[in-house]
Order: sequence, then C-alpha cells, then structure tokens
Amino acid sequence: MGSTMKLSIGEFSKLCGVTVKTLRHYEKIGLLRPHSVESWTGYRYYTVSQMQPMLRIRKLKDLGLSLEEIYELSWESKSGDGECTMFFRPDREMIVKKLGDCEKEIEKLVHRKKALRRILDSLNEEESMNKIYTTSLPEITVASYRAEVSGYNELMYLCPNVIGPEMGRLGCTCPEPGYCFSVCHDSERRENGMDLEYMEQIDSVPAGQSLVTDSDPVFGRLIFRKLPAVEKAVCLKFIGPYDRLGEGYAELYKYLEEKGLEVNGQTRCSFVDGIWNEPDPEKWCSIIQAPVK
Repeated sequence: MGSTMKLSIGEFSKLCGVTVKTLRHYEKIGLLRPHSVESWTGYRYYTVSQMQPMLRIRKLKDLGLSLEEIYELSWESKSGDGECTMFFRPDREMIVKKLGDCEKEIEKLVHRKKALRRILDSLNEEESMNKIYTTSLPEITVASYRAEVSGYNELMYLCPNVIGPEMGRLGCTCPEPGYCFSVCHDSERRENGMDLEYMEQIDSVPAGQSLVTDSDPVFGRLIFRKLPAVEKAVCLKFIGPYDRLGEGYAELYKYLEEKGLEVNGQTRCSFVDGIWNEPDPEKWCSIIQAPVK
C-alpha cells in the first residue's frame, strides 16, 4: 500500500475552496479535524480522503444547514491504519424542517419583491411627474428672429453672434429668469434645413420699434411680437444634446396620446441649459411645451 498523501492546511484550503480560518474553526468545534498535527511545529496536515467530507460540509451549508445542525448529522470512523474519516447521515426530520424554512423564505421574498416593486413604481411615477407636468404660459412680449437653419446647433450659433448683439443694439431688456424658446414652422420634416423662429421674452418693445401684428413671416431680421397666454400646456423636461430632441418630442406626444389630449397651437422648445453655460451636451436641459385643449 502507498503512503497517505499529506496536504498542508494551506494546500487543503485552496483545493477545497475554504479559508484557513474556516478550517481552524471547524477543527475547534470538532466538525473536521486535521489528519495530523506536528507536535513541535503545530503544522496541520489533511489527507485527500478528507476533501469529500469538506465538500459535503460546504454543500450542506449551501442548503441552509447551520454548522451545529451539520455536526449533529456527522460521525467519525477510523480505518485500520488509524485514519479518521468524517461521514454525514441525512436526517429526515431535519430535511423536512429545512424544506418548511425554504417555503417561508420564498414567501418572505415574494412579499419583499412586491413591496420593492411598489416603491419602484412610485418612484417611476414621481420621476414621470417631475419630467412631464402641466402648466399655463402667460402672455409675453418677445424679440423674434426667424431663419432657415440646418438645425438647432446653428440656431445656437446665431443667438450669441447675431440675435444677442442685435437685441443689445436696440436696447432690449429681459426679465429674470430669462425665457427663450424656438418654434419650428415646418409642416413636415425636410431633407435639409429647418424653418425655426427663435423668441426671447423682453420687458417691453424698445424705443423706436413697434410690434409686428401681421402673420406674414419675416426672415433674417429681429422683430417684436406679443404672444397670447396659453391656458394649458403639457411640458416635458429633456436632458441631452439637440440632435436627440426628437426623442423628447416622441415621448411627449406619446403621453398626450395616452391621456387623450390634442395639441392646440405651436409647440415650443424652451432652452434652459445649453452651450452657453454647460460644456457637456449630455447635461443640456430643454423643456418642450405643447399647448393642449
């Protein structure tokens, strides 16, 4: 017969997937003792035959048995050469009890899942309410500039380089906080360009200027208009760059459809945070405002 292969406590722990600390604890409570301990060094050694009992302990722990319960199921047997082997005998009553514990745990988890789902639904509803809301829009006087542009990014170039300087030259003053927005006059999506009108609320029409009251479009020139109050507008807060504004419009119009609301007037896109105060386009904030019946 070949000699018994001895494994150091470190080797044994690595092969069995448990820590040395765990093995020392199992030894302390008498659950799994080393095969031998050198008296003069205190080194502990295990054998290959002890790997199966160790894996069995891990399996029983995974099934929910405590170390005390596992100990109750175990007994030691010594072979002719003095090697001690640990055995485990399943106990019917204990297994039935564990099955009952599993059922209770499942029931508890189901209740916990339902409670967490209710909280999540509440948070989603609250988030949706913060994102989509209804308000009224007061009557305002605006400075207006209408142009054929390639998109919102070009409009944002015109604001500081063309529209803003012209408003300053004419002596426009704006209330705080400022309110600026755009309206798209296209009846359908075009392959190239957009007919956008940019409007910014002002305190009053500057001296020497007058309100434009006719409906004919005026392109490439700053004019002044008075917009009537909007009794009810559904608004959606959109965070992200302008080339994704379509996502916001789609979400808002889906909401209007679900609520049975009909758009009644021109939808505005109000600019809250943008390139002028936020370098990260993913943090730009726009509010889409749709007048509804």
